[in-house]
Amino acid sequence: MKKHTLIRAAATALGLGCLALPAAAQTTFDVIGPHEYELPVDFEPFNVFVQYAYVQRNNKAYDSDGDKVDGNDSTVIVGLSKYVRFWSPESNRQIGIAYEVIVPEIGVRDTRNDSQASGVGDPLTGFAIWYKPSPTSTFGFQSFLQIPVGDDSVSDRNWKNLSSLLWDVRLTEQLGWTADAGFVWQGEKVDGTRPGHSIHTNQRLGYRASDLLEPFVALDYERSKKTSTVDASHALDAGVGLMLHTFDNQSITLRYSRTLKGENHAANNSLNIKYAYVW
Repeated sequence: MKKHTLIRAAATALGLGCLALPAAAQTTFDVIGPHEYELPVDFEPFNVFVQYAYVQRNNKAYDSDGDKVDGNDSTVIVGLSKYVRFWSPESNRQIGIAYEVIVPEIGVRDTRNDSQASGVGDPLTGFAIWYKPSPTSTFGFQSFLQIPVGDDSVSDRNWKNLSSLLWDVRLTEQLGWTADAGFVWQGEKVDGTRPGHSIHTNQRLGYRASDLLEPFVALDYERSKKTSTVDASHALDAGVGLMLHTFDNQSITLRYSRTLKGENHAANNSLNIKYAYVW
């Protein structure tokens, strides 16, 4: 793979970050953007740093009948700092592997009760492995462990495993489809609450309008099963965004996301930004 193509793919980085907050509006892995899984094989090791951030206003929610009702009016500000190491093993140069660590930084402002909480959230760590069925497609698997060692005020205080399939298809020179589909397993919380296991998918369709600009549309879906302590829930989100291919080894992605329908779920109403740097 030519160096500029490798750098372009790496600068988008893997969209493996997830933040699990109680009643979070964002669906699992909705941080991904265009080219997220357009990944190389047969390459020399390299590193990537990604900083995600979003602002979410919880002014609306969906009740058990699927009706939109007033939310708690809190504002959530989140940063996700991610380091990724990429390599192609000598035993098989036709696959790629990545290992990464993600550290969330979380702030929650509750204007209704005039209170706020902030701190470092539960970190995630895990791997991804992939191969290229064709020169214009990628298919792989990723799995991550979320460890309940964050600050008590922003930690979910339970173990999680997030695993999914990932793929990317370059449909034309300008049009690309990147997506994933998987599940989240959660352990029991310290307060006795047992969250339901969930499934999710994230879809991105981007059009490279110029060397700099790539507008895209986003679709995210998540469904959690009912348990003895938690009701079933689901949400379908849609978004529009713009990826800026600023340099060969850097990119900036902007996106607005909003929930179309849901049940027992906070309504997504968020502005999202992602900055990626490769070296």
